[in-house]
Amino acid sequence: MESVCRISPLHYRTIWISDVHLGYRGCKADFLLDFLRSTECEYLYLVGDIIDIWSLKRRRLYWPQGHNNVIRTILGKAKHGTKVVYIPGNHDEMLRDYDGLMFGNVEIHKDYIHETADGRRLLMLHGDEFDSVIRCSRFIGYMGDTAYDFLLYLNRWVNFFRRNMGFPYWSIAAYLKHKVKNAVNVISNFENAVAHEARRRDVDGLVCGHIHHAEISYINDTLYCNDGDWVESCTAMVETRSGSLEILHWSDKIHTMITDPADNKGVSQKIA
Repeated sequence: MESVCRISPLHYRTIWISDVHLGYRGCKADFLLDFLRSTECEYLYLVGDIIDIWSLKRRRLYWPQGHNNVIRTILGKAKHGTKVVYIPGNHDEMLRDYDGLMFGNVEIHKDYIHETADGRRLLMLHGDEFDSVIRCSRFIGYMGDTAYDFLLYLNRWVNFFRRNMGFPYWSIAAYLKHKVKNAVNVISNFENAVAHEARRRDVDGLVCGHIHHAEISYINDTLYCNDGDWVESCTAMVETRSGSLEILHWSDKIHTMITDPADNKGVSQKIA
């Protein structure tokens, strides 16, 4: 992938990324590497499933140089002053055993609270805690991954032809999530469960990943944030110097933005 040409990096107070799935063939490591090299921040939160240990265990080892480059870039940011916090997910859950430890200037925590520049307290966790499929049956979770693998395989071929025809990247899986009623219901139930946990923990909002569906919205008065993924949509969440939150879409030179509904709460609010 060709890098986006910029005179200087984009500066943010905070960046959140999750569901990168390094070690998995569907990972868009080149997009993420371009994003990391094009941005700077004070805080970088890795909200789970950064390394896909499930995939590394189940398949022939897949770890190209691009995946190494992502890790080296993150460690480089940590070395040069960015506070990097890794909150493991279900695909890298073995790292949860190292809660509270630091490796290569990267802190590992099961969950973590971030305070925005405007004073909001945001609880961060991956989100698999609220996924009944993962919680009740690991076998069913694996079967779901198999179907998902097929979608991503198909997606690679579709985008191969789209790229040759001059069209931007497009995700089949993300499209189906918006169109299939059952998937929409699952996302809605997940969001409500996350919002309930935020209220229980007495925080202003919660940041998670897991479902590969980026969003910033309000459920009643609770801020719900999902930073998306780097398999389907190539999204991250960022905090500006003033404390406002945005979702960045980073794929094939097409960068669009979803703005924090705190700036326009009446339009974006959702009722639980």
